[in-house]
Amino acid sequence: MAKLPVVAIIGRPNTGKSTLFNRLVGRRRAIVSETPGTTRDPVASHVEGKEVDYLLMDTGGMGGGTEDADFEDDVESQSLLAMEHADLILFVVNGREELTAADYEVVSALRKKRRSHVLIFLVITKCDDIHKMEEMIPRFYELGISDRILAVSAMHALGMDELENGVEEVLKEMHFGKKVKEESEMPSIAIVGRPNVGKSSIINALMSDEERKVNARLTGDKPGTTRDTTDTVVKSHGKEYLFLDTAGLKKKRGVINIEAFAALRTLSAIESADVTVLVLDAMQEIGRQDKRIASIAIERGTGLIILVNKIDLLDGEKKKQFNMEIKDAFAFCSWAPVLLTSAETRENLPKLFELISLVCENRERRITTPAINRWFNDTAASHQPAGIGGKSANTKYITQVETAPPTFALFLNDPSRLHFSSLRFMENRLREFFAFEGTPVRWVKRGKEER
Repeated sequence: MAKLPVVAIIGRPNTGKSTLFNRLVGRRRAIVSETPGTTRDPVASHVEGKEVDYLLMDTGGMGGGTEDADFEDDVESQSLLAMEHADLILFVVNGREELTAADYEVVSALRKKRRSHVLIFLVITKCDDIHKMEEMIPRFYELGISDRILAVSAMHALGMDELENGVEEVLKEMHFGKKVKEESEMPSIAIVGRPNVGKSSIINALMSDEERKVNARLTGDKPGTTRDTTDTVVKSHGKEYLFLDTAGLKKKRGVINIEAFAALRTLSAIESADVTVLVLDAMQEIGRQDKRIASIAIERGTGLIILVNKIDLLDGEKKKQFNMEIKDAFAFCSWAPVLLTSAETRENLPKLFELISLVCENRERRITTPAINRWFNDTAASHQPAGIGGKSANTKYITQVETAPPTFALFLNDPSRLHFSSLRFMENRLREFFAFEGTPVRWVKRGKEER
């Protein structure tokens, strides 16, 4: 499985990093504000380039600028983390202001923390006057951090084509390319979850004795026990599966926020995965972080399986109770199969391979246009939900436009009048009829002019 390169946006607060991120991603994801330090957590999103795909990270500002010292320390540690693991860095400075001491602090951190082979683009933002863009570049050479200097206006899309092409060109030179899955390629599975839920123990338990002698994962009771990691190939019934273990951390000089690293590694693994296995601990309450990881997997279009570890520590009544808690917490993805298991006893664990194969098959399923329209006509005639077949939106027909995940285009007279509740109704009926267990389903609304 080809590694997805990481491109990190670094700079002091309020230099336009989030606006640049949103423009490169193509949709509004990061918080944009005039208040320095608005972006606290790194935001990451998959960017599909013309020739290279990459994971773009937006980070909080370094070098001060807010009144919250704890906030700044947390943001800075996460920015340093992104800096250390990036394959390419976009160092952002504000073209409307003179260089500040904070800009030079970022330069110093880049020299000390980034890997020596990693290139830096110096991106001058907020350059709204196209006639002055070339004139302002020379004064930024004094930073001495890069000879690749570009002036852009993310707000008005000036200079963005040159930046996007430059990013792809550098990544291609580093032998990155588009992720193309071969028919014979083994499925890739991201094992994700909070620290110490037993991710490495699950992978160990899935291995045969021979595989375990060679590739056993280091485990322990202390969160973050695994300090190094490699992806692991596990065989079952003649079929190979690539497990992306997100527990590992190769420690470098200086102490870096382990939770932030785990978040970065989880994002990277999900981006590369066909199926995400979210591991829960039966002895812990389901948390917001668990639901957030599931949401990321759905957004990225991977399959999703919820695996509950340490189930051997619960009696029958508590198992039922925990199952109900899962249904409540993950009501937004009730289509994801749940597997109650134990890495210690291996109870139900072999069923994970069956579920992975089922989810992969459903994720790649294609429904013919005649079949999907017969289903739709029957559904609309039987139930007449508001806005589907009625006059308000007047759906003409449906066709599947993509797989992995299954994506359906709705051709309507007026897409704006199709309410989200109607789409939810349709998806529920679609899943009942075609059984898309374990995979997200996406909808695209198209009007008359797009037919």
